[in-house]
Amino acid sequence: MSWHDKLLGGLRRTSDRLVGNLAGLGTARLDDGTLDEIEEALIASDLGVATAARIRDRLSAQNFERGLEDLGIRLIVAEEIERTLAPVARGIDATAATRPHVVLVIGVNGSGKTTTIAKLAKWFVDARYKVMLAAGDTFRAAAIGQLATWAERIGVPIVRGAEGGDAAGIVFEAVKQAAADGTDVLIVDTAGRLQNKRELMDELAKIKRVLGRLDPSAPHDVVLVLDATTGQNALSQIEVFRDVAGVTGLIMTKLDGTARGGVLVAAAEQFGLPIHAIGVGEGIDDLRPFDSLEVARIIAGVDRPAR
Repeated sequence: MSWHDKLLGGLRRTSDRLVGNLAGLGTARLDDGTLDEIEEALIASDLGVATAARIRDRLSAQNFERGLEDLGIRLIVAEEIERTLAPVARGIDATAATRPHVVLVIGVNGSGKTTTIAKLAKWFVDARYKVMLAAGDTFRAAAIGQLATWAERIGVPIVRGAEGGDAAGIVFEAVKQAAADGTDVLIVDTAGRLQNKRELMDELAKIKRVLGRLDPSAPHDVVLVLDATTGQNALSQIEVFRDVAGVTGLIMTKLDGTARGGVLVAAAEQFGLPIHAIGVGEGIDDLRPFDSLEVARIIAGVDRPAR
């Protein structure tokens, strides 16, 4: 299956929902009542209030007195979604002179964070970067073991400690070892327990202080991994982690057919953070750079999967 086909399947629920919510609204004259219905349909599709309002304003300004067919409305929706997503579709730039380039990966437990780190590592390896992993989520032995297994499969070194160990100390050792080995990219896993926000904040702050002592510019990226199946809850996670850890970019995972992918649009509109990549499955190659045009057309139901 091609990546495009996987993405069609992954965003199918999102697309079906939006198409269903807009069904029949293009047959009438686009008066204020119909425009209100369209706006409500877009909000119900998780696109966010601001994007929905902007699409309504565009439809109103163009004064389609004879109405539009459903496809005509969806084409305009696709254009406006792409306008929202295009500015945030940016990859991770690891070409700066500082080595290692440190990517701190954060996210709640269960978001697919550890698997995403493995996919990201493979991504960099395929691009001819020398990569190292650091198992900074010492709260869970399973996370350490899972990351070690992925490191072995990909063929990259990993620095890890015992469960309950000092995460900042592990990161400190990893940076020193990476610098000595000529590593290009160091990807650091972190704990994701939001149940105790203060404890999480303190731990992440300590890791960042340790990194800063070794390299004042580190971490160079703070990437938040989000589970697309959580819908609007992802927005509150962005807000919390932005305040706690200074998030610099996002990766959206689990676009697997149950996802509520419209939240990508709402996140771009509300926060403006770069969306580096999206993941559609559990395979090591199921992570790709974020293509704003492709995603916009699929979400808007312009590019529909075969039944």
